[in-house]
Amino acid sequence: MLTLTEALENHSVTALQMTYLQRLALCSPFGIRLFLKDAINRNDLLENGHLAYTSADMQSFLQQAQIVDENSLKKVLRQLRQRVILRIILRDLNGLADLNEVMQTTSELADIAVNTAIDYHHQWLATSFGEPADENGVKQHLIVVGMGKLGGFELNVSSDIDLIFCYAQSGQTHTQNNDQKVISNQDFFTKLSKKLISAIDDITEDGFVFRVDMRLRPFGSEGAIVASIDALEDYYQNNGREWERYAWIKGRVITQGGKSNGAALEQLLKPFVFRKYLDFGAFASMRDLKMQIHRDVVQRGLVDNIKLGRGGIREIEFIAQVFQLIRGGQDISLQIKPTLSVLKLLQTKALLAEKTVTELTVAYIFLRHLEHRLMYVEDQQTQDLPKTADAQARIASAMQFEDWPSFRAALEKHRLCVASHFDAVFKDGMQEKTEVITAQQPFDFKPLWQGLLSEEAACAGLKKMGYSEPSVSLQRLIDLRKSARYLQLPELSRLRFDTLMPKVLSESAHQLNADETLLRVSEILISICRRASYLALLNEYPSALELVVKLSAASPWLAQYLAQHPILLDELLDTNSLYGAPDFSRMRENLVKSLADCAGDTERQMDKMRHFKHAATFRFAAQDIAGILPLMVLSDYLTALADLILSVSIDVIWSSLAVKHQVTPQFAVIGYGKLGSTEMGYGSDLDIIFLYNDTHENAGEIYAKFAQKINNWLGSITPAGLLYEVDLALRPNGASGLLVSDVKAFSDYQLKQAWVWEHQALTRARFVAGDKSIGLAFEKIRVKVMRQSRDTQLLKTEITQMREKMRSALKLSVDLFDLKQSQGGLIDIEFIVQFLVLNHAYQHPQLIANDGNIILLKTCGVLGLIDGKLSVQVANVYQHYRQLQHAMRLQGRSQAKLPPETITEEVLLVESLWKQIFA
Repeated sequence: MLTLTEALENHSVTALQMTYLQRLALCSPFGIRLFLKDAINRNDLLENGHLAYTSADMQSFLQQAQIVDENSLKKVLRQLRQRVILRIILRDLNGLADLNEVMQTTSELADIAVNTAIDYHHQWLATSFGEPADENGVKQHLIVVGMGKLGGFELNVSSDIDLIFCYAQSGQTHTQNNDQKVISNQDFFTKLSKKLISAIDDITEDGFVFRVDMRLRPFGSEGAIVASIDALEDYYQNNGREWERYAWIKGRVITQGGKSNGAALEQLLKPFVFRKYLDFGAFASMRDLKMQIHRDVVQRGLVDNIKLGRGGIREIEFIAQVFQLIRGGQDISLQIKPTLSVLKLLQTKALLAEKTVTELTVAYIFLRHLEHRLMYVEDQQTQDLPKTADAQARIASAMQFEDWPSFRAALEKHRLCVASHFDAVFKDGMQEKTEVITAQQPFDFKPLWQGLLSEEAACAGLKKMGYSEPSVSLQRLIDLRKSARYLQLPELSRLRFDTLMPKVLSESAHQLNADETLLRVSEILISICRRASYLALLNEYPSALELVVKLSAASPWLAQYLAQHPILLDELLDTNSLYGAPDFSRMRENLVKSLADCAGDTERQMDKMRHFKHAATFRFAAQDIAGILPLMVLSDYLTALADLILSVSIDVIWSSLAVKHQVTPQFAVIGYGKLGSTEMGYGSDLDIIFLYNDTHENAGEIYAKFAQKINNWLGSITPAGLLYEVDLALRPNGASGLLVSDVKAFSDYQLKQAWVWEHQALTRARFVAGDKSIGLAFEKIRVKVMRQSRDTQLLKTEITQMREKMRSALKLSVDLFDLKQSQGGLIDIEFIVQFLVLNHAYQHPQLIANDGNIILLKTCGVLGLIDGKLSVQVANVYQHYRQLQHAMRLQGRSQAKLPPETITEEVLLVESLWKQIFA
């Protein structure tokens, strides 16, 4: 073989090019041999080494080649591979190409080589056997799925390519003449698959293109080399294993023929890979897989393997992919393939800290560069560090280090960092927590839960640990163990349940109301136990279990909310988000994107919006219980959440309407009641009306259908629950009126026909969502109504009669005080405010502002319309009532009622103001 000097005799080589070639010779014996032995490769590298090798360049090379049979096909593909790989090696070693170029170019080479081999061999086989087709005569194509690094466009220059072969439909070949032998599609594609492997994998005098690994196919080496899509579906439904889910994360159809069938295959397998619900069982599955790999590494002496060893590439991939397995079914954006892109997305979604992602990214790039340089030496698929001094010096130089020790120090730093992050993500936190608890507490709850203790010993233990009714709690545990729901659990779920219950007993014992807490948390576990993923979550995150116990101890309503919506357990994993102030602008962006990801699937969109609302409400409730969210701020948050949901609902529903006459609706939602006065609570419904201002001839009909869809969207019960109860009774003419009103008709109604009680409602109404110009028009109408001069005595009569009518219709008990409806309660205070606004707003425009009852009461006192001291006292009573009402809601009481003697003073104050105004 020529020397480098001899090879360059007839070439004009710059000093920079010479430097590049010398580095190639130093770091890649394989690369310099390619350069020296082939003049065509040599000329191409010298002329084009400064350019990346594109897929267009590869296609151009193939189009100019003479391919007439199998041998010429193999030769051309190997020549292409040599040219591409040589340029990659030179560019990478000399800093002309980044990691992405190396991986992308190599992956494109594999895609093009596979498709070229298929195109030629399909044509040659069809000459002998005819075209494969389904029962309807539709031509069939071989579908090739690239797995692993090929699927993720992350291929190494000397990697195996992991492939799975399939085809769409069973059938047989269709022949053009009698000389052709008819064979089944299965036989045709089996022959084609074997020809493809030979074209790519065989070692000839020109080497190979890629080593092909088929072990990821169904049933591995024992399985058929190719299968129909139906057979694949059946396999993964009935026999698919956890490690295959992991492998299929990067599965990508790489063939061009039969694109629609390839897309159908990917769509078909997504439910297998990405579960519908959050899948925290992936932690245990991938932890087990990593342990198997680790045992194999130790047995085979692969400790210095930078892919499989401790702190290696595989651990970084596992970190990224476990979050994809857990959340990919819920969050479609996580169904991407490149590892670095996944890590960046996990940072954006606050699932991994910025520092963690930065360190993992730097380590991944370092390790992949090292992996390539190990392969550049002799074109071998190796991730093992060299043993000899010369080989070590070569790798150190290729990695831009002065010597092996300095390189090794940098490598170990990255590996330790990766290992640390891997342990943080995959650690078995429950075991660690168990050891702490066991060390701190003399009583072991495990045998108690398993029923191994006598009743006397069990009760003594429960009492000792803080349970005030040990016999009652013990009986609940016995009933739970005997319940059909528990006994019918799959083995894995029951094991997880059995792991959790001793922890629940221990955590509940720390609460002041240990017995009630145990009952509430047990009910949560029973409600979620059929979804093993949620049990896995609480096993994997002991801090989440601790928070579930604390929240359940504080509020039976919140415990029930968790039981009804177990997806909310996910919110417990990020306490910064759980206890942070809401960013409604960011929340809106996330909701809009989430709904866009499932555009066209109305049911899924409705569920997504409900999950969004439940999650936000849960975060607010957690802050409320923690004492960091004042009631008034909570009401503001809940109202802003409703505003956001209504606004997004308008956009989404309008875009989905089959019949509409313009891009943006001239339509608005007006909020009344607690929504209108920004005083919403956890269980508040939405008092709303719909307005439009559109001259189109069919506007009324279109907006009526639109309003009905909004009503159904909000009020329908789906698997994710209810969004809001909706009350439309405040629209003009109530239940007998039109569902949506024209702005002018609404104005005429309010000024000429509306009852006094409708004007009362208008005092706390506001524009909520939709067309802002309609919102301004509504506010003008509201102001005009408020500013009307009224007969004071007639107004008093109307309001007091309405109040008596409401009270008598309810038949209230005299033994309990209803905070809302009883005399001296919330409604009385609101009627007082509404009277003051309607009676005096024409003289005092500041009363028109929709500032809420507390501020309006105090304003009336300052204006001298009522006694100043009494106005402040009643405003304080109103706030106190709302706090009591709210506290009772958190304690699971649907009706806010209490003994009259507990609030005698407050009632007297309200009655005093009522008499002062209405006597």
